[in-house]
Amino acid sequence: MALSQFLTSSTTTITTPKPSLNPSSSSSIFSSASSFSFLRKTTHLKFRCYSSSSSSSQPQNNPPSQNPTPENDIIQLPIFPLPLVLFPGSILPLQIFEFRYRIMMHTLLQTDLRFGVIFSDTFSSSPNSIGCVGEVVKHERLADDRFFLICKGQERFRINKIIRSKPYLVADVDWLEDKPSSDGTHEDLESLAKDVEGYMRDVIRLSNRLNGKEEKEIGDLRRNLFPTPFSFFVGSTFEGAPREQQALLELEDTAARLRREKETLRNTLNYLSAATAVKDVFPSSS
Repeated sequence: MALSQFLTSSTTTITTPKPSLNPSSSSSIFSSASSFSFLRKTTHLKFRCYSSSSSSSQPQNNPPSQNPTPENDIIQLPIFPLPLVLFPGSILPLQIFEFRYRIMMHTLLQTDLRFGVIFSDTFSSSPNSIGCVGEVVKHERLADDRFFLICKGQERFRINKIIRSKPYLVADVDWLEDKPSSDGTHEDLESLAKDVEGYMRDVIRLSNRLNGKEEKEIGDLRRNLFPTPFSFFVGSTFEGAPREQQALLELEDTAARLRREKETLRNTLNYLSAATAVKDVFPSSS
C-alpha cells in the first residue's frame, strides 16, 4: 500500500494532541511538577519564526533500547503520523487513546520501545517519507487502556517500503545521517553554531521585551552540544512552523541546516525589531 494512500485514509482519525505542558489527568505522571521539570528545560525557548522560504535530562523508568540495527540488516519500524515534527534529542509528550495505536503500544512495551514519527497534516500535498524515531522513556497505562507517554527523539530515518498498514503502519526504513557538504565548501561549523546562538539570544531578548516580560539573563543555549545536535535543537524551537521544521529535519548537511536556521532567525529578528520599534513609538497600540 502506498504511503500516500495510507495517510489519506488514516490521518484524519489520529487524535493525538500536540506536545503540551498541560495534559489533562490529575492522576497521571504528567500532573507532577517534578515529572515536568525536565520538559520545561527543553521547551521554554520555543518561539514563532518568520522564514523567507532535547534535552540532556531523561527519566529512567524504562530500559534503554538496543544499539541501532546495522545498515545491512532490514530495519522495520511502526510508524505514527502526527501533525508535528520530532527532532533527535527533543522531548515529546503524547496521549494514546485510538485503538490501533494502543495495540502498537502493547507491542512496543514488549520490544524496544521505539516507533517512527512522520509529519503529516490535512494540508500536505504529499506525505513525508523522512521522520525521526521516538523512544518511549516514560509511560503510564490507565485503567481504560489509554497511555500517557514521554518520548525522546533518536535517529532520523527514510521510509523505503510499507510492509503493512493494519492495524497500524509498519515500514522498512533506512537511517539518515548528515554527510559532508556536497557544494565543496568547508564552512566552520563552530562559527556557524555561535552565529545561530547569537541570533537566538537576540530573538529571545526582543520577544520577551515585546511581550512585556521581565528581562532576565539568557543562559547557555548551546549546553555543550556539538554543531549537529545543536542544529536539531534549534529546529525544535521553531514553534508554529512545522513545514520549515520538516525541511530542516530532511537536510543531510549540518552546515546547510545551520545556515538556514541563521537566515530564519535573522528574518525573525528583523520582524521583532520592527514590531518593537512600533510599540516604542505607539505604546497604546500594543
